[in-house]
Amino acid sequence: MGRLQGKRAVVTGAASGIGRASAVLFAKEGAKVVCVDRVAEALEGTLAAIRQAGGTAVAQAADAGDEAAVKAYVERCVAEFGGIDVVYANAGVSGGGTPLLEQTVAYWNEILRINLIGPFLAIRHAAPLMVKQGGGSIVMTASVAGLRANAGMSAYASSKAGVISLAQTAANALYGTGVRVNAVCPGLIETGMTKPIFDGARARGSEGKIGQLNPMRRAGRPEEIAAMALFLASDDASYVNGQAYAVDGGLSSTHPFAGGALKLS
Repeated sequence: MGRLQGKRAVVTGAASGIGRASAVLFAKEGAKVVCVDRVAEALEGTLAAIRQAGGTAVAQAADAGDEAAVKAYVERCVAEFGGIDVVYANAGVSGGGTPLLEQTVAYWNEILRINLIGPFLAIRHAAPLMVKQGGGSIVMTASVAGLRANAGMSAYASSKAGVISLAQTAANALYGTGVRVNAVCPGLIETGMTKPIFDGARARGSEGKIGQLNPMRRAGRPEEIAAMALFLASDDASYVNGQAYAVDGGLSSTHPFAGGALKLS
């Protein structure tokens, strides 16, 4: 029996990186999975990997920060699989490297809409169904950048700090319902979002320095974040609620920083 045997799950941002690794792992562990990303065609690789592993999954195109789209992916899970037991609200954007004093309100609005309002909407639309079923698990992707400064740009870090708070506040808002809400805080992981960092290092010949600030002295793999998401989604974490777990090679044990002061253009 897999750790998610018989569970019905949604994974957002499932076309690549942490989302793809998690969707594939959830399916391997017995879940039927609704794979969500902005463009359904981008999910073909994820679906192929799941089917090759003998799992069951469907694709759903959705903007993770749009309420109608979130409602639709929750409804799709219920329609396809008869209910919803797990949501992994993983989709997010970095916002790039725009300096703080050059950031606009529109820039902040978009990052918060996807990174923070998106997980809130997942809770808003999935939790009532889970309450009726007697329980469920909602997992969200935060970041070590949400724990303290210097692991991400201001808007991104603030959005992820909000996700950590949302895990805490939502867990308590759902007091006594059996619905658990937790967050994962990845460190530096090679994904589509972080690709420019890795490509730049390789171009400079400094690939060996990637991840040097953490005690493991390396970057992480999407599968290593997926493993934590699986634990939180599963009944193995039945007494884990309102928590944010760093999976970062030890970076957040000290959060060292190599860089300069605020740069003004």
